Amino acid sequence: MPAIEIGRICVKQAGREQGKKCVIVDVMDKSFVLVTGPKNLTGVKRRKVNLEHISVLEDKVEVRRGASDEEVVQVLESAGKAELMKA
Repeated sequence: MPAIEIGRICVKQAGREQGKKCVIVDVMDKSFVLVTGPKNLTGVKRRKVNLEHISVLEDKVEVRRGASDEEVVQVLESAGKAELMKA
């Protein structure tokens, strides 16, 4: 399993956003992370998520801790991963 770190792309496994991809923007503690889709790109709102409810992928982008949704969109587009996130 890849490391839980800022910038790691993951898939939600539970809740109304199940099956959608998101990016980890902050690690809260050993059980929770802050993720964003961003909403206008994948439909995942910025929220605190239990690690048991996400599946971490190999892909990673370089974002700073607590990056805004606009910054995350820019990084995803420049890295060519925007289409991956929509799929």
